[in-house]
Amino acid sequence: MRLIQGIANFRRLYANSIDLNTKSYLSTTKRAFCRSSEHAKVVNTTITCSPFYCSNNLGSRSHSSRPEMEGIEHRVIKANGINMHVAEKGKGPVILFLHGFPELWYTWRHQITAFASLGYRALAPDLRGFGETEAPDDASTYTSLDVVGDLIALLDVVAADQDQVFVVGHDWGALIAWWLCMFRPDRVKALVNMSVAFNPRNPNMKPLEGLRALYGDDYYICRFQEPGVIEAEFREMGYERVLKGFFTYRDPLPLLIPKGKYFGQPDTPISLPSWFSEEDCKYYLSQYEKKGFTGALNYYRNINLNWQLTAPWTGSKIKVPVKFIVGDQDLTYNGPGIKDYLHKGGLKKNVPLLEQVVVMEGVAHFLQEENPDEVNKHIHDFFNKF
Repeated sequence: MRLIQGIANFRRLYANSIDLNTKSYLSTTKRAFCRSSEHAKVVNTTITCSPFYCSNNLGSRSHSSRPEMEGIEHRVIKANGINMHVAEKGKGPVILFLHGFPELWYTWRHQITAFASLGYRALAPDLRGFGETEAPDDASTYTSLDVVGDLIALLDVVAADQDQVFVVGHDWGALIAWWLCMFRPDRVKALVNMSVAFNPRNPNMKPLEGLRALYGDDYYICRFQEPGVIEAEFREMGYERVLKGFFTYRDPLPLLIPKGKYFGQPDTPISLPSWFSEEDCKYYLSQYEKKGFTGALNYYRNINLNWQLTAPWTGSKIKVPVKFIVGDQDLTYNGPGIKDYLHKGGLKKNVPLLEQVVVMEGVAHFLQEENPDEVNKHIHDFFNKF
């Protein structure tokens, strides 16, 4: 019965017609009662929500009402020493959705409503440094241990009644999900990860040096390293163009961003695909205009530090049930040796409970936004086994 109702809701949610009538958005106050914890608690506050705005600032704005946004609630949790914003909807087994760069909780809007209709409780936080979640100044506090600590503290509050949860990750969220499964497999029931495969730690080479040797200094991860430099370039280019450039990037070749020469000519408009509208861009832009890109970029600036901190897990395997999904146009799928690693047993060796590798045809990096129906079906088919 739950599946039948869910299919009906899928058809309703993803109908071609979308109600774009403007209405005032709602202010909701939510008090959560949970078990006592020294490192995590709910901040009781009034949360103002709309597709364009979500914060604890009161006010009156208008927004377009869209089916995939209806009923999503927002609150702020004190977790691991920072204030974390989380979007949630539904009741039942928890699915924790982890976004990547330059995404926010918003990237999971299609999944949140769909899985709430299927009898799950969908949770999508803004990760440390992103969106409405606090962004510590110290770049070294964005390590694998910090971000996994955030998630454990968050789950201790929002999923206090569930020993294990389902997890879905994409991009940096996928990498964080691998770490979560490595450090705390006892908290994960099953994982669907997208775009970024698990790669075991190489004790003989720091990852940043390896990337620089393979792709050169203009490789985007290398360009993100020096604090303040790429932020200044992004400001000069304009955050709207930067966001549109990242979200519409479909070249399967490595992403190079030589100074002043990326995302086309500054006066050339960037055409948006049907799955990423001006309305979507406005939401992302509203968040990045408030705090800039530094918090998000700090994840890249800890790549070598993560390598050092994870030395005790050298040789460890991921020992939770996993399904991996990637688009065939994704640059992560077209890197050197990746296809052989995924399809000839490499990933299975390191993730022994891997059940399936799915390659979606004609889909690039942001697959959960580009083709939400198919992604949702893959996630549901897998989690429904448990």
